Amino acid sequence: MVTTRLPSAGFSITIRIAVTADASSIGRLTTCVGEAGAIVTALDVVDSDPTRVLVDLTCDTADSSHADQVVKQLEEQDGVDVRKVSDRTFLLHLGGKIEVSSKVALRNRDELSRAYTPGVARVCMAIAENPADARRLTIKRNTVAVVSDGSAVLGLGNIGPAAAMPVMEGKAALFKRFGGVDAWPVVLDTQDTDEIVAIVKAIAPAYGGINLEDIAAPRCFEIEMRLRELLDIPVFHDDQHGTAICVLAALTNALRVVGKNLADVKVVVSGAGAAGTAIMKLLLRQGVGDIIAYDRRGALHRGMDDLNPTWQWLTEHTNKDNYSGDLKGAIVGADVFIGVSAPNLLTGADIAGMADKSIVFALANPDPEVDPREARQHAAVVATGRSDQPNQINNVLAFPGVFRGMLDVSAEEFTEEMALAAAMAIADVVGEDKLNPTVIVPSVFDSRVTPAVAAAIRAVVKGAQTPANPAAVPEAELETAPETTF
Repeated sequence: MVTTRLPSAGFSITIRIAVTADASSIGRLTTCVGEAGAIVTALDVVDSDPTRVLVDLTCDTADSSHADQVVKQLEEQDGVDVRKVSDRTFLLHLGGKIEVSSKVALRNRDELSRAYTPGVARVCMAIAENPADARRLTIKRNTVAVVSDGSAVLGLGNIGPAAAMPVMEGKAALFKRFGGVDAWPVVLDTQDTDEIVAIVKAIAPAYGGINLEDIAAPRCFEIEMRLRELLDIPVFHDDQHGTAICVLAALTNALRVVGKNLADVKVVVSGAGAAGTAIMKLLLRQGVGDIIAYDRRGALHRGMDDLNPTWQWLTEHTNKDNYSGDLKGAIVGADVFIGVSAPNLLTGADIAGMADKSIVFALANPDPEVDPREARQHAAVVATGRSDQPNQINNVLAFPGVFRGMLDVSAEEFTEEMALAAAMAIADVVGEDKLNPTVIVPSVFDSRVTPAVAAAIRAVVKGAQTPANPAAVPEAELETAPETTF
């Protein structure tokens, strides 16, 4: 049985196998794995004797059940003895992914006396007399809290704070690796809005910024809004603003590839939650031609009843023709599809009905709204959130540089102007001479990205940069949009 899903390094396994020592045994193993739909990434000989060879075969599979199927097919081969199967993702997480390391050596009593008592008392008193010195004399100047209540973790749903920890640890590791920012997971055993706001406000003195993560909508909107009003440090909801920044950057370059202007295109967005709403607001500020927002209740249109304030606002500022049908109908003739919703909502045939030189961003993870292999048969540019596909739209392109820039200038808030500047900085890293349908965003490992984004943020804070494109919706109207704000 061959899986139809895409294998991924996220489901990589290493299988220790004893096999008969003949000339074709290794080839039979790799052929078997390939026929099962997995991708062999490594094969190492561990030991051997005159009759047997012990090997570690590493392969990417599509999911846990597919991994089990690969192992089963290997076990059914003559002369094959599967000794052990290791899930490489679980091995990576053993003991957690981050740690605290000291910046001072503490090699002797003299250094201890300055780093701790009695010397530290003078530094404490200096901060007590001038609280602003906390940014200069403590970790506050370079530290971010990654805050989650575990209510909307990736595509896994409400799994709670303990289960959210691996994601928050990963986020902290990404902050350090790509932005040089010290971040720490703060997972909260409460999903009460008032409690979350109170807790984050209480711990804020230790941090230079707050990154909200994986908090369910609409609660996330209110939490962000209230914290922005209460705190004198930036509050950034990555699920909203990080995603919106990266999508705008990718769309800017995709439109350059196909020769279309944002003001002329029709965009369909599947998913009107935190990410989708932020994406649409940023596109509106950049002057998009038209947007149809689609969610569980269908296309958001004027005349719908019992809408929450955010959806009501969207009906008033999108969907010019007041389309009220299903998703498949909405994308007919559309120039751009952006999915931040659920897997397998569309087929290649649906994409064929879009406008000429269409653009498809199917960002549901791990399985996109449409199979990218099918979408590429009809769309001019296809992007996903997957690292094993071309044009990965990944928030890592945005948040390390955004926070690096904000921390560098002691910014007190995150603004929409910063979002626009960051998006343009990411887009411009690629360069006109490098753009093509499979390269619309830089690699997350491109060392130019974070410095470019950080510089753009610093320039906005210093008042040296303004967004280049006119807004279709006046800024005043966007600022009064309910529940979600920049």
